[in-house]
Amino acid sequence: MTPLTCASSAGPATRDPGADAGSYPELVERVAAGAFGPLPETLRISSAFTTHQAVRHDGRHTGYRNEVLSLRLAGAVGSCAAEPGSLPGDVVAECAGADAGSLLGHRLPPVRVAALDAYLMHVRPHGAGSGAVDHPLPGGSSLLRSRARARAVVGLLRLPPGGTVLVVGVVNSLLEALRTRGLGYVPCDLKGGTTEWGEPVTTEAVESLDRCDAVLASGMTLGNGTFEELRIRAARQQKPLVMFAQTGSAILPRLLGAGVTAVCAEPYPFFWLDGGPGSVYLYGGPAGGSQ
Repeated sequence: MTPLTCASSAGPATRDPGADAGSYPELVERVAAGAFGPLPETLRISSAFTTHQAVRHDGRHTGYRNEVLSLRLAGAVGSCAAEPGSLPGDVVAECAGADAGSLLGHRLPPVRVAALDAYLMHVRPHGAGSGAVDHPLPGGSSLLRSRARARAVVGLLRLPPGGTVLVVGVVNSLLEALRTRGLGYVPCDLKGGTTEWGEPVTTEAVESLDRCDAVLASGMTLGNGTFEELRIRAARQQKPLVMFAQTGSAILPRLLGAGVTAVCAEPYPFFWLDGGPGSVYLYGGPAGGSQ
């Protein structure tokens, strides 16, 4: 599931005065300067680990694979997904014991994102104090939990039936939930292919965004470097951008009002790792909190 890059737009995106930062690079700069709490170089990553997963839900004909890098800072865990097999084998040993500040400038983008996510999870944990609404997920099968999360994500869209949503990073349960809401969609992914229902997946985000009314995008766009272009373009066109975030769950809420409309934040452990009840945290939508 590799989210697709989008063409850049000239000039800055609009920004709400209450936003924590006007862009992802600005957020990194502010964190590095201590604007959110302790200087990152004073805090150390106690452990680093990767999670490898392959899934094929009961009743589904297609499956997918995940590889996620996670870094623990005190009681917080920050995560970033990467293409399976793309992380070097020594990355976890390299990150364990390193200070968070040095990892913010690491050569690998997934390390940089996971470090920022861990820092922000440490200083701004999900909850009412951060503007989030705790949304419970039921225990049960992986498909049941996937569908429950999808309903929470789609519930953040302020779009009437008949609208069309660009889905960047194809998740079949999200497409299913959009159909239930009477919304059309354009599935978009660098890998192309087809959805569970045989629908073609486009690899052309630029044209697709132009003909859609809103965007649902994976937090993986942070890790592959495509988020900023997507954020700017959506803001320029005044189209809602709703993020579903396992990657960067503590990062994206800090960009509400700076092109991001709403976030479904899902910190580690993710719904596919455990069969028990859990939570996602909703920011900015009709079912979520506001900043």
